[in-house]
This record gives sequence, structure tokens and C-alpha cells, in this order.
Amino acid sequence: MSTILALDTCTEACSAALLSQGKEYAAFEEVPREHSQRLLSMVDGLLAGAGISLNDLDVIAYGRGPGSFTGIRICTSMTQGLALGANKPVVGISTLAAMAQSAIDNGAMQVVAAIDARMGEVYWAQYVVENGLARQIGDEQVSAPEAVTLSLDEKQPIIACGTGFEIYPELLTLSGELAQDSRSRLPDARQMLKLAQKSLAQGLQTEVDDLQPVYLRDTVAWKKLPGRE
Repeated sequence: MSTILALDTCTEACSAALLSQGKEYAAFEEVPREHSQRLLSMVDGLLAGAGISLNDLDVIAYGRGPGSFTGIRICTSMTQGLALGANKPVVGISTLAAMAQSAIDNGAMQVVAAIDARMGEVYWAQYVVENGLARQIGDEQVSAPEAVTLSLDEKQPIIACGTGFEIYPELLTLSGELAQDSRSRLPDARQMLKLAQKSLAQGLQTEVDDLQPVYLRDTVAWKKLPGRE
């Protein structure tokens, strides 16, 4: 089994997780604007707990977005630093997929994940379970809440997860079978470990120079709102 370190700072949450010799180690905190101060100490703690070093890793998985511009930059830059220093490959994991995986771990079979994207929009994507893992249906998108449309089976239960449903509760009316999983409101690096194993099996890891953040809103001039990033 591969030894994987996963990192995420793309939302309000800051998390790190480690898979070593079949055992998981994880740290998670909701600490807006403190990601850069917390993440490396989390990593050091996990490695120490497992009794390994960065050199023992097979790959570093990172939250590639979507999420806050600042959070994505912190995650990718710290991943670059760690991967370059230890000469390790990297693999990007969707934050939306990580939330969907959390909901699936809680029993969901169909999931729509949405993160507040500020400026009156949400980042969102839809998933079904396949072999215990989240499989994306359609594309990741950024849109106004009223433009979100479901392509899942509305005759079967659909689970909603993410801060998008907290900010825009009207999204819960997309389907009569939509129920919210409040335990999966933010991405967690622990769920990224499972998705990273699948990505490794598919050969999707890359050299660190090919690390690719996903903003979804690449062409929009970012407006900093009071109290938001």
C-alpha cells in the first residue's frame, strides 16, 4: 500500500492526513486565515506520529480547488515546497470530491456538493458512488445558485453537502429528495487519501512542476469583500 500525505487549505478548513502502513493519521481545524501557520505543524505531527519522514512518502496529494483563491495558493505553494524538498510526485484532488466522499462514507449514494464561491455564486458538482468512491457526473461548475441543475436520479435520495447550502438554503429545494449532510460541510484531507489511492492506480500523479490548481473562475477579476477572502 502506498504511503500518502494529503493536504488541504482551500476553504475555511485546514487539514492534513497521512496513510502509512495501512494506518491513517489525520488533523483537521476550521481556522480561516491561519492555514499557513497551522499546516506545516500538522504535517510534522502526523509524520512524527507515524514514525516516518517526507522521504518515506510515495506521493503528496493536495486540495487543488475549487475554493478560495488565497486558500488554493497556500495549499499549492506548500505542496510545491514539500514535494521539491523531498523529490516526490504530487496528485491533485478536488475539494468538492472530498466532501462528496465524506457524504458517501456516511452512507450517501448520490451527492451534490457546493461551496460558497462569494460574489453570489457557488462552486458545485455532482457525484455517485462507485466501488465505495465518489465518481463525478458532469463538470465542476461555478454559477449563481439559481443556475444549479441536477442530473442525478431524483427518484432516489440525493445528499447535499457543503457551505453553499448554508449560504443559499434555497438550493435544498432543487429536489424533493435532497437532504443535507452537515458532517460533510467542508473538505477534509482524510477523504482525499482514498481518492488519491484511486488516482495513483490510474497513474494520474505528476511531477511537482506540473501541479495544477483549479480556480474555475480564472478570468474573473477577484473582488475582496469585507471579512472574506
